[in-house]
Amino acid sequence: MKRMKIYGAGGHSKVILDLAECLGRTITKVYDDFPERLHHFSHGDRPDLSCDKSDFFSDDDPLIIAIGNNLTRSQLANSVDARFETLVHPSAVVSAYATLGSGTVVNAGGIVQAGATVGRHVIINTGALVDHDNVIGDFVHISPNVSLTGHVEIGEGTHIGAGAVVIPRIKIGKWCIIGAGAVIIKDVPDYSVVVGNPGRIIKKVDCDQLQH
Repeated sequence: MKRMKIYGAGGHSKVILDLAECLGRTITKVYDDFPERLHHFSHGDRPDLSCDKSDFFSDDDPLIIAIGNNLTRSQLANSVDARFETLVHPSAVVSAYATLGSGTVVNAGGIVQAGATVGRHVIINTGALVDHDNVIGDFVHISPNVSLTGHVEIGEGTHIGAGAVVIPRIKIGKWCIIGAGAVIIKDVPDYSVVVGNPGRIIKKVDCDQLQH
């Protein structure tokens, strides 16, 4: 059984734990910067795997950053010296002609089609579709039941809300927020917040919050 460890003990980490167990991984360590979260991590007969940070990085076991917030995930990935695991749920479908970056996770029912290029530390959540020839930047979160049709490009750090649909050949910029259920029929510039059908920009993301 392949060993790995998890950085993060919030709700998303429970999904990662289940996924890892489905793949036969042994979780050796869990760490969270907010220790109060750790006692909520265990469920069923699973042990509490909390540990101190120095111990967490004391070995070479590969790591998944199990944090849903894109900015936090990017800051951690760029600040720690670790080998990162890539996980694909057994029920997901990933084409042999697609590529997944390190630290990326494809959850149950996710689909990544031929020619798609997915960056580092991306979350492709439950039932999401990344169709052919998509280009997905680092630290993106594709929420449950999103449909990205062919030749779509998504910039770094962007969050695509649950159930959103993006028509073919659309480019969405970096660090955007696309609201749940939005239908994107034209290109979206960087740092935009978009909602509705058809999608419309309602404001800009505060770039000061994105300073690393």
